[in-house]
Amino acid sequence: MRQDRAAFIEFCGNDELVLPPAEAEDQLNTYYRHRQETALTERPRHVWGTGIPGLDAPFFEFPADLAESETVGIIYDEADGLNLYADYGLLQELFADPALATSKRHMDVLRAYLREETISPLPFRRLAMRFPDTIDAVFRKLLRKPSFTWNEHGETLLRRRKPRYYANEPSPGVSVIGDRLSSLAAGRR
Repeated sequence: MRQDRAAFIEFCGNDELVLPPAEAEDQLNTYYRHRQETALTERPRHVWGTGIPGLDAPFFEFPADLAESETVGIIYDEADGLNLYADYGLLQELFADPALATSKRHMDVLRAYLREETISPLPFRRLAMRFPDTIDAVFRKLLRKPSFTWNEHGETLLRRRKPRYYANEPSPGVSVIGDRLSSLAAGRR
């Protein structure tokens, strides 16, 4: 995963992207097509085998909730791996301009991120790093707690709202498997 993340950053220019869904899907497919082409050039042609998918086949097809969102955030984190977030751009807008805390649409996305157990603490941590001067104001408005500060209360909030995440040690989002396991996974013996 560490090597794949480094290659992703080299290819995309950053470990965090926010794009319209079609562009995000295309970016991921272009990146993994590039990775496949690179891997093939590093192996002699006679060891390619027959189980290599076509280079033009898409690797990713977004589910409806991502495809229909306004933006998709792609974060390839060192510990949490590759993650996709619907409407992540709205959260970035909200934390860039805390006056948007009066916007139902922006606050609904923030509430959904906090409520949804499948969303890890990662986007909140990234937003806190990127917007340290505004994160307190946004969460004070959301939680209706005028004394809330991210530095003092943020981790407690995440642990309370994301217990499943903290119950297990993060595991790699990318696993490298050998030819034998790959064949078994593909149903070949």
